[in-house]
Amino acid sequence: MLKAKSSSKLATLLFVLFFAVALPAGHWLGIVSVNTISLWGRYFCFAIAALGIDLVWGYTGIMSMCQAFFFCLGGYCMGMHLLLKATALQGQELPAFMVWNNITELPFFWQPFNGFVPALLLSLLVPAVVAFVIGYFVFKSRIKGVYMAIITQALALAMYLLFLRNETKLGGTNGLTNFKTLLGLDLYAPGVKVGLYFVAFGMLCLAYVACRKIVGSKFGKILQAIRDSEPRVGYTAYRVLHYKLAVFVAAAVLAGVAGMLYVPQTGIITPGRMDVKASVEMLMWVALGGRGRLKGAIIGALLVNCLYSFCTSLFPEGWLFILGLLYVLTVLYFDKGFLGLLELLFKAKRLKIAESIKQKAKSHQGGYKYSRQ
Repeated sequence: MLKAKSSSKLATLLFVLFFAVALPAGHWLGIVSVNTISLWGRYFCFAIAALGIDLVWGYTGIMSMCQAFFFCLGGYCMGMHLLLKATALQGQELPAFMVWNNITELPFFWQPFNGFVPALLLSLLVPAVVAFVIGYFVFKSRIKGVYMAIITQALALAMYLLFLRNETKLGGTNGLTNFKTLLGLDLYAPGVKVGLYFVAFGMLCLAYVACRKIVGSKFGKILQAIRDSEPRVGYTAYRVLHYKLAVFVAAAVLAGVAGMLYVPQTGIITPGRMDVKASVEMLMWVALGGRGRLKGAIIGALLVNCLYSFCTSLFPEGWLFILGLLYVLTVLYFDKGFLGLLELLFKAKRLKIAESIKQKAKSHQGGYKYSRQ
């Protein structure tokens, strides 16, 4: 047990050292391109969203298929601020897509995003409020299981279709793009891209520590009890509705943080990021990495997105088939995900070593008895 814990801590330390020191050093030495650094920064954003999914699905048993919607809410809030600043730099009053759609004045819900601090706060507050409203009515109605998945999937589809319309004044199909600066810094400058990479990695570390605190606390134990037997928890003094609602909002805030950090690095946010396929992919990150294991959620998000970048460059049309095959293999053969498979292999190796030591001890003991005779 002690060896397993020390191995886990060592792996975590190596992970942090690689992404905090080795990869940036490779960029400064000219080995790693700035585009690769920026790409990993986006992967970290996905890993933050995966942590929220693991909280609500892996530890509480709520299969939410609208986390991509919360991700996009945070992204759109930051994107609106960046677009307003880019528009001001060009000496214009309205973004180009509003001019094309014959909008004569800035809509009222755009106005709070002129400032960075309000945009930052709203990137967290908007997903939290929307998740609270959705979660309250869904959990109040005691909807769970496959019905919860269907309702949240339908919600993601409805929001996707709504954001596609030009009447929403959020860019329609093209979304928000053409960002220039963040806090006066050029988003296309290599130094700014590296800085955003460090911010995303730092937020991932903070999110992981916060989630560890949550699942290790009394609150986290109750969440796991709800996952294992919700009716029994309902017979106690604990209000199941409050706990499910709290973790649902926490997961939405994590998704909002991820979306807020994602937009400056990728330079665009569109409704395509909130459709049903995007939400299903997010669930697969956690399932493939290891549901109910925070490290598994991070590993799953990073590995699947690395595989996505590799496969889409070779055969773009086959990615969904590959992802589906991986999911089927996970469900059939290692339902605890990639991290669970590694733990199983390490456990088998330890048992083999222990058995070998035991056999050697027996042989030595037999030889000692023989020599005495």
